Order: sequence, then C-alpha cells, then structure tokens
Amino acid sequence: MRFIFDRNTWQEIYGSISKNKVRTAITVVGVLWGIFIYIALAGAAKGMDNGFEEQFETVAMNSLFAWAQTTSMPYAGYKTGRQVQLKLGDVDVLKNRIPEIEYIAPRNVIGQFGSDPATVVRKQKSGSYPVFGDYPVFTKIATKKIYDNGRFLNDKDIEQARKVCVIGERTQKELFEKDENPIGAYIRIDKVYFEVVGVHKFVGGGGFEGDGDIFIPFTTFKKLYNTGDNVGWFSIAAYDNADIVKVEEEVKAVLKSIHKVHPDDDRAFGSFNLGEIFNRIMGFAKGITFLSLVVGIATILAGVIGIGNILLISVKERTKELGVRRALGATPREVRLQIILESVFLTMVAGVLGIILGAGVLSLINKLTQNIDFPYNNPTVPIPYVLGALAIMVVLGTLIGLIPAQRAVSIKPIDALREE
Repeated sequence: MRFIFDRNTWQEIYGSISKNKVRTAITVVGVLWGIFIYIALAGAAKGMDNGFEEQFETVAMNSLFAWAQTTSMPYAGYKTGRQVQLKLGDVDVLKNRIPEIEYIAPRNVIGQFGSDPATVVRKQKSGSYPVFGDYPVFTKIATKKIYDNGRFLNDKDIEQARKVCVIGERTQKELFEKDENPIGAYIRIDKVYFEVVGVHKFVGGGGFEGDGDIFIPFTTFKKLYNTGDNVGWFSIAAYDNADIVKVEEEVKAVLKSIHKVHPDDDRAFGSFNLGEIFNRIMGFAKGITFLSLVVGIATILAGVIGIGNILLISVKERTKELGVRRALGATPREVRLQIILESVFLTMVAGVLGIILGAGVLSLINKLTQNIDFPYNNPTVPIPYVLGALAIMVVLGTLIGLIPAQRAVSIKPIDALREE
C-alpha cells in the first residue's frame, strides 16, 4: 500500500506516459469515447422515459379507451352500416366477463367529436366549453388535480343527479374575476344553473380533456342532454399484471356479443390502447439503454486493449530501465504493481473525462428540450450506473495491465542490462 502512495512511483508513471504523449492521448480517447457513448445514450433514453412518465402521470398506465362505430358486415338480421350504441348496462357485463378489468368508467361529452360545445354564462361573462358527464370512478383511471377547497364529483352527486360541476382553470380565468373564489358560485350551462364544487388543473395525459373542460355527474348529463343510458365511450383500466392487449381484444369481443355484431367485424368498435403504447415506449427506452451499454462496453474494451498495447510497447522500450530497477533491488511485485497502476490510471482518467463530457452533453440537451412539445425531461444517468461503469473500467484496466506487467516481471536483470 505504501508503494501505491509513494511519490516516486507516480513520478515514474508520469514519466512513462509523457514519453509518448500523442500515442497515449489517442488511446485514452478510445476509452473516453466508450464511456461518453454510454452516458450520452443511456441519459437520452432516460430523458425519454422521464418525459413519457410525466406526460402520463395522471392516467393509469394499463388503460384503454373503447367506443362504438358502424358495422361493416351484416349479422343476425342487421344490415351493414348500422350505427352501434354503447349502453350503461354494458359496464356490468364487461366487468363480469373480463376479470382483468379493475376500473371502467362510462363517459359522455358535448363539444368534442363534431358536437357543439356548451354555452356557459357567469354574470356578464360567457364562453363555449366542452362538458363531460362522468362517474367518480373516472379519477381511479385518470387522476384529477383539484385546487384547494374544491373536490371532484362524488357518489351522492350521481345518486341525486345534483347540478354541480368541476370547471377547468382556464374556465375559471375567463368567467371569474382574478381574486374571486369560484367554489360555491353558480354558472349557467345551457340555461341550467350549476354550483361549482371544484377547479381542476390540467396536466395532460388524461384522455380527451383540456384546461377549459367542465365535468358534471353522468346522471345529470343524461337529463340535461336527454341521452338516456347511451354512453359515448368507456375508459378502462386493467390490473397491473394484466395483458392490456388481450384485455382490449376481450372488450371488443364482449361488446360484439352484447350488440349483435359479427365476430369478424373489426370496424364496429374503435379503441385506443394507451397501455400498449406506453409499454412500447418504455421498451424502446430500455432497448436504447441496453444498446448504449453494449456499445459503450465494446468501445471501452477496445480502448482498454489499446492501453494494454501501449504498455506492452512501453515495457519493451523500458527493458533496460526495468533491468536496472531489478538489479537495484526492486521486487517483481513492485514492478508488476507499477505497470498495473499505469493501466488503471490511464483508464480512470479516460473514464472520468468521458463522464464529464457526457454529463455536459446531457445538460445541453436538457436545456434545448425545455420548451418543446415532445415529452422529454431531465436526461440523466443514475449514479449507481455511473459508478458501475467506473468499476468495470477499473477491473478491465487491471486485467489488461496484467499482460504487460507479467512481461515486465519476466525480464531478467542481466539480459536487460546487456540490451542496447
């Protein structure tokens, strides 16, 4: 241990490296490039991972949406082109037949999908906004962030068909005064007064909503717009361990059975599988991380082998010097340790420089992606991964250093002194 911290040891290492500065620098760049590639690619993949997690932080990852369309095949006496209509009773059938479903929320809306928005009035101010008819269970699938002193819809609102609503932050800004508390106030939605019980903050990823949307109880919605038991679409969340693609297929199959649609009719029901898309994105990010690891390690290994070659050349060039050291009493262990230290030192210097350069590039990427619409955020590499990469480099540096070290130890002092 004393030998490692000996000043003379490091002076000799520096002297050996400085004899071939250009050759050493080129080889070090090889190792540096390997760790840089790993840090940059792994960090970039993590940024994508973070971005999509943030984008969908309020919605269940294993979720999907399903809606009815028109049939494309005749079946059970019905002609082609029949408009299928989802019903409230479909909820119980789906839950009973598909045990993988954890939550299912029937939803209705006006102001989207070609329908006109509702006219909303508050005193002298007015505007047009989408209005959703929802059940409280919807927040189990897509969380709603409600500002202080407010709430979302509850079971009592559904049972009593209360005229209450939750408005969006933009709706509040456009219909209320700056310092006015909207909770408990009344707004008129298509000539019917509703009490505001909450203001929701739009954070994205919840399906079809925006910052100006208004939510009212499903039972109130059907009375206001005379929709009966008709449902616009279902928001469905499966259990975490369920195969969301299989659940999507089963949902469509059950709906076809309920509404007498041909089993092979693929146009009667539409769907959007958020869980499948999210899994693909996460799989892509993991693939990039794995690729960065493979490419990084391969490049590092190539660079480390280059360092080993340099040390072999250095040992050959220093044959006489090593012979003199052996003749003056240097033990084989000290000679071997010095060569290994040179290898580890060069590897570590290259690794640290590569990490610094990679961190700088990730910081630049983070700044450039702050104000873009693409979901990308905080591209970083976890500290354990960085430390693991450094540990691998130390191990590789040590192993590759054993070859020139053994070559140096095998030199006999008398033969080295004879060499010109």
